[in-house]
Amino acid sequence: MSRPVRTSVAHPAYWAPVLVLLVVLGVLWQLGAHRMPYLLPPLPDVWSALKGDPGYFLHNSWVTLREALLGLVIGFVAAFSLAILISEVNIARRAVMPVAVVLNVTPLVAIAPALVVAFGFGPAPKLILTALICFFPILINASVGLRSVPVPVLQVFRSVHASRWEVLRHLRIPGSLEYVFAALQIVFPLSIVGAVVAELSAAGSADGLGTVIQVASSMNRLATVWAAIFVLALMGSLLLLLVTVVERRALRWHGSR
Repeated sequence: MSRPVRTSVAHPAYWAPVLVLLVVLGVLWQLGAHRMPYLLPPLPDVWSALKGDPGYFLHNSWVTLREALLGLVIGFVAAFSLAILISEVNIARRAVMPVAVVLNVTPLVAIAPALVVAFGFGPAPKLILTALICFFPILINASVGLRSVPVPVLQVFRSVHASRWEVLRHLRIPGSLEYVFAALQIVFPLSIVGAVVAELSAAGSADGLGTVIQVASSMNRLATVWAAIFVLALMGSLLLLLVTVVERRALRWHGSR
């Protein structure tokens, strides 16, 4: 059986399609900027905004990234712990899942002002809102992964009288990693969205790219708005790349690899 041929990153077949697509998008952007200057600034103006004060964007990017990652960690710990509970206790699953579904379909932006009233103007409302946005995908994927264990393997564990903790540690959690990483590929970029939404909707934000967008929009600085959006897109792409690389290394043993 012949092995599949892997294309090197340095080979034109790997990077040329992306480069062509970026050139096409750049041309379309410039055409759109010419026809709709009130919506799209010329790309040189966006680059000038980035180059003119890189420290400003780096500082605010770090603030948003910190909020996103801390909120993601809080949401992950809460969701994965709850997923273990509902995978082990059926009555907990019947009690928790309807509430989780209601939380998922609730427009979380609407509760941001209430979070500010309850927790003040500090980072707490932003972390809570980001954690809530990341919570549901992790909960669903982790709970499905924890319950998706091969029945024959589970029977082997039971035949040797393995405890519930041993089954969880050596079978359910390793078997759920593929599902957990699938959730992380969603929520890592989503955490950036959650942090920006929190900065836009929670009053009192002094820093962060969401605040940059809000302030620049009020001053009609369109190039700064799109520069911040490009930085956010780059941050989300890098986070997605990071979790993909970690997944490939962590799941080398998995049959899907």
